Amino acid sequence: MKNKIVLSVMLLGIMTGVSAQMFTQLDTLRGSITPEREWWDVSYYDLNLKVDPEAEYISGFNRIRYKVLKEADVIQIDLQRPLQIDEVTQDNQPLEFTSIGPAHFVKLKKKQRKGDYNELKVVYSGEPRKAVRAPWDGGFSWSRDDNNLPFAATSCQGLGASVWWPNKDHMYDEVDSMRISVDVPKNLMNVSNGRLIETSEGDTTKNFTWFVSNPINNYCVNVNIGDYVHFGEKYEGEKGALDVDYYVLRDNLDKAKEQFKQTSMMLEAFEHWFGPYPFYEDSFKLVEVPYLGMEHQSSVTYGNKYQNGYLGRDLSGSGWGLKFDFIIIHEGGHEWFANNITYKDIADMWIHESFTAYSENLYLDYHYGKKASAAYVIGTRKNIRNDRPIIGPYNVNKSGSGDMYYKGANMLHTLRQLLEDDKLWRAILRGLNEEFYHQTVTTKQIENYISKKTKKDLSAFFNQYLRTAMIPKLEYKQEGDALRFRYVDVVEDFDMPIRLFVDSKEQWIYPNSEWKTEKLSGTTLVFDENFYIETEQI
Repeated sequence: MKNKIVLSVMLLGIMTGVSAQMFTQLDTLRGSITPEREWWDVSYYDLNLKVDPEAEYISGFNRIRYKVLKEADVIQIDLQRPLQIDEVTQDNQPLEFTSIGPAHFVKLKKKQRKGDYNELKVVYSGEPRKAVRAPWDGGFSWSRDDNNLPFAATSCQGLGASVWWPNKDHMYDEVDSMRISVDVPKNLMNVSNGRLIETSEGDTTKNFTWFVSNPINNYCVNVNIGDYVHFGEKYEGEKGALDVDYYVLRDNLDKAKEQFKQTSMMLEAFEHWFGPYPFYEDSFKLVEVPYLGMEHQSSVTYGNKYQNGYLGRDLSGSGWGLKFDFIIIHEGGHEWFANNITYKDIADMWIHESFTAYSENLYLDYHYGKKASAAYVIGTRKNIRNDRPIIGPYNVNKSGSGDMYYKGANMLHTLRQLLEDDKLWRAILRGLNEEFYHQTVTTKQIENYISKKTKKDLSAFFNQYLRTAMIPKLEYKQEGDALRFRYVDVVEDFDMPIRLFVDSKEQWIYPNSEWKTEKLSGTTLVFDENFYIETEQI
C-alpha cells in the first residue's frame, strides 16, 4: 500500500451518511461515555438475584464498587424497563435519583475523592424483558424442558446487560472481578460465569454462588437455570490443566458426552492459532440453553441441538461446515475475540465477529488442512450482502453491517494471502491476544498493531473493507500474453496486489486505479479466488 493516508470523497460520503442517521438522546446516553460515567472506574460487582421462573419475575440487588477518577456528585447507573430500581444506598444512606429512560442519575451525598474506592447498593425488581428471538433481541428466555420443568437463560449483546441487572452499561469499562449469587427453585440449578464457590438450601430455594476472577464485559454475564446434570474433564493446554465443565439437561447427557468431544479439538486449534485460553483461572464451561447459543465468558451457552453445522446446515455450502458443531467452534472462538479482546464501542463489533467467523476456517485449517479451510471461507461469501459498512456510527450503541461476519472473515483470509508467511500470520493472531490481553480496544488499535507487525501500510486496505460497502473490482483486458488492468470501486490509494495463475504458474500483479499493462508468462489466466475481489473482463 502507498504511504499516503487519504480517504476519498466517496469514502467520506459513505461514512458521513452512516453517522448522519437519526439518533435520540437515549441512544447517546446508552452508547457514549457520558460525564456521569467517565469519572469512575468500576472494579467489582456483587450481583444477588432471586429468580422465580413460574412467575417470570426477578428481584435482588447489585453492589457496585468503583474507584473515583475525579471528583463528581452524580453517577449514572443503567437499568432497562420494565425492571425498576427500588432503592439506591451508599454507606446505608438512601440516595435520590432521576431517570431518563434506562439511565438513572444518582445524586451522591458522600464526598467523592480522587483515588477512593466507594460502593453503591442498587435494589431492583420486576418482570424482565422477554427475549423473543434470543440471542439477537436479548432479555430472559423462559421455556420448559421435555419434562415440563422450567428452563431459562439470559442473553443481552447489543441491547445491554441492563436489560436484566443494574450496572455501568457501556463496554469500555470492564469490571475487574465479580460475584454472582442466584436463588432458584430447589429442584433446579443455576450456572453462571466463573467457578462455583458455594451452594446453600432454603425451604423452597437453592442458592448457587459463582465467582469470576478475571475482567469480564457486562454482556457476557449470564444466568442459566434448568434441571442440569454435570460432567467434565481436564484439558492439558498451554498453561497447564484447564478445567472443562459441561451442564446439560438431564435427558441429553448421553448426546452431550458424544457431541462435546469437539471442545478439546476447539481448544487445541485455537490455542495454536490465538495463544493460551484467556481464562484458565475461571475454567471453561458449555451450558445448554433454550436458544441457539452465545459467547458468555467462561460460561459459553449451547443450543445447537447436538448436531454439526449451524442447526444441521453448512453455512458455506462447501461440505466442510458439517465437519464441526458451529456453536462449539464459533462461540468458543469468542473467548479470544470478544471476551479477551473486547470492543470499546459496538460500532467496532467486527473485532469480535470478523475474527471469530474467521476462526471457523482456522479450526478447519488446523484439523483438515489449508484447502478445506479455504473452501469453507470462500463458500461463506454467498452470505455477504454488501449493504453498508462493517463499522457502524460511534457513541450511539449502533453496530455496522452483519457483513462483519463473513465479509470480515474473507478480509482476514485475503490479508493472510498478502503476507505469504503463515508463521508471521500466526504470530500476529497470537500477538493480538497477548498485546490486548483482557482489554477493551478500538479499531484503530487493531489496525495499527497489524500494520506494524506486517510492516505494511494497511490503511487503504482496512478503509476499503471496513468503511465502505464496495468490493474492489479488477477490470482487465487480455490480449495474448499481455494483461491490461485497473481497480474500480476502490478508495483512494487502494493498490492491493493480486496473485494469478498463468498456465498454472504463480504470478503477481500490482493494480491500482490507473490502467497498467504487464506481460504474462503464458496465456491461460486464472485469478486466485482466495483474494476477496470481483473481476470483470472488458
